[in-house]
Amino acid sequence: MFSAEGMQSFELFSVSHLVTLLIFMVLTFLLIALREKLGPYQSIIKWTFFSILVASEVSHQIWLVATNQWEIGSLPLHLCSISTFICIFLFFKPSKKAFYLVFFTGLLPPILSMVTPELLHDFPHYRFLKYFLHHATIAWSVLYFIFYEGYRVPRKAVWTAFLLLNLIAVPIFFINLLLDTNFFYLANPTESTTILSYFGSGITYYLTLEVAGIIVFVITYLPMAIWMKKEKGH
Repeated sequence: MFSAEGMQSFELFSVSHLVTLLIFMVLTFLLIALREKLGPYQSIIKWTFFSILVASEVSHQIWLVATNQWEIGSLPLHLCSISTFICIFLFFKPSKKAFYLVFFTGLLPPILSMVTPELLHDFPHYRFLKYFLHHATIAWSVLYFIFYEGYRVPRKAVWTAFLLLNLIAVPIFFINLLLDTNFFYLANPTESTTILSYFGSGITYYLTLEVAGIIVFVITYLPMAIWMKKEKGH
């Protein structure tokens, strides 16, 4: 369950993958639909999500070291880790601006990562469980901030967050050049087949990343815009 070589049999859209996605969708629906009934347990939900996020990041580093797999590219500088750290920060200190960014980076991107994961190990390997639980909790945390703590996102935040993400990507790009890493997948697509595998190469890859980023941000914002319009109508 914890070995580096064992259970490397993950298959895209296999039974274990599809069941995991189904469980995620059901729990997501319940988190939103039962928000009034779950209100009294808000503190428990909050700190459960916090604990899962912290445990995911820490345990992954420990596992990599214990299995002699840790390398400089294992530093928590990928987008999911950045989103994780923002969520952890928000659990302690309310911040609209911080939420604007994680709303776009921590909602749809983790879900897309679960649909086409960069993963070798199958259920019930630690890596499988950590990957899906971690990414699911990032998305759940964002939904928690929306439905339990009342965070909302103005339309202008689409471009503000997109610009901020690009500003963060600039030093990450140079870190990749310096350390020969692939944080934010800016150096090249994932090794396994994911959505990024179809983005081309060279300049085309970066242009496609930018266009895809805008599309993801707009798609992410549409439900929020509809929700806010509905709230104003009441």
